[in-house]
Amino acid sequence: MTPGQTILVVDDEHLIRWSLEQQLRREGYTVLQAETGDGALKVAQAEAPDLVLLDIRLPDMDGIAVLERLRAGDPDVVVIMITAHGGVESAVKAMKLGAHDYVVKPFEMEPLKLTIRKALETRSLRREVARFQAERTQGSGLSELVGGSRVIRDLVALIRRLAQSEATTVLLEGESGTGKDLLARVIHFESKRARGPFLPVNCAALPEQLVESELFGHEKGAFTDAKALKKGLFEQADGGTVYLNEIGEMRLDLQAKLLHLIEEKSLRRIGGTRELAVDVRIIAATNRDLASAAEGGTFRRDLYYRLKVFPIHIAPLRARPEDILPLARCFMARFSCDMRREVTTLTPEVEACLLAYRWPGNIRELRNVIERAMILTGDSTIRLEQLPPEIAGTPAAGPPSAAAGPSMVLPSEGLRLEEVERDLVRQALEATGGNQVRAARLLGISRDALRTRMKKFGLFLAI
Repeated sequence: MTPGQTILVVDDEHLIRWSLEQQLRREGYTVLQAETGDGALKVAQAEAPDLVLLDIRLPDMDGIAVLERLRAGDPDVVVIMITAHGGVESAVKAMKLGAHDYVVKPFEMEPLKLTIRKALETRSLRREVARFQAERTQGSGLSELVGGSRVIRDLVALIRRLAQSEATTVLLEGESGTGKDLLARVIHFESKRARGPFLPVNCAALPEQLVESELFGHEKGAFTDAKALKKGLFEQADGGTVYLNEIGEMRLDLQAKLLHLIEEKSLRRIGGTRELAVDVRIIAATNRDLASAAEGGTFRRDLYYRLKVFPIHIAPLRARPEDILPLARCFMARFSCDMRREVTTLTPEVEACLLAYRWPGNIRELRNVIERAMILTGDSTIRLEQLPPEIAGTPAAGPPSAAAGPSMVLPSEGLRLEEVERDLVRQALEATGGNQVRAARLLGISRDALRTRMKKFGLFLAI
């Protein structure tokens, strides 16, 4: 039980109300009382109880009517009906209208306490599921498509039309880093399938010997290690979406099975003998030229045309410079929240450099550049010196200076490499406020490698 949960007892018999209050207070609940339906509605509006014990027979109105008005005011409220032996039919009707359960007078306290506890646990679970759904969909709406270009406006309009359609295949084409992963999530969560699963798969990352089993599943005993039946991702995503990233890397034999699934809306597990119906939308993404791959025989032509029912090409960032600064400011706002500090300003020189750069890594590269600059800046402004040399228009190595840190030019009198390394590790930790993940990223090493050096140089106490 969660401390502080409130129960409203609604019954016209004073003895029942008093007895329930005494028993439930001992369990740690806050207990409110009402002897009429009108009184119950007023208390519920003022106090918002977690659970209501509601008698079906009240002096001023029917308990069913009170139930309907309670749930209209708070659909999340849990209501348990109290009825006499002859009122079971009404109690069943109340459950159809949203009551959680009912108890029959005269009732025993221990079973009632158990019913109340389970009802409140169910309410908590529903809230947790709702919270999980909210977190799951956060960052997956059309508002995430940031930018002021015509490209973004057209893309938003296209996604709105797609969300209302029954198209079961979508093909996202664009260079690496253009936001295909985000767009796939937006398509799913803006569509009628939003309540269903969204399962992303990187076709290039799955071990070759496991790809077919992961996607299509297998029957028990289908091969040596198949100790039990396994449902594949397509089966698990029934009613939702499977996002196949890097579809161009999929083996030709699996492409044939995928084509069968799309056209027949069914699949057969490895070792299986029957077709299993599945209802799934497939969003495929690639940074390869699939048309050329289809012509060259490395990608099935029939699958290519089947995926291309609803093609979406995502233009590279260099082709839509109007989006660069809005995206940069969006990333600044997000990282300000993550880092718990306000970085709000780009100098005019920084803005000019960001607009002039070609962004071969697209949005992903811009995001990383903004994160790095925010780690390096000491106030609310990103300046030219916080940008990488290739973007700021400065050479990667130059004459040594106090501001530039350790020089890449070897002094004529020599140096101790260990001291330089120690100083770089210390600077990275200071620049990131001791955040080892970001410090390792600045140094271009893994976190484990950073921790080894911290231990070696005794830097744990310095942060």
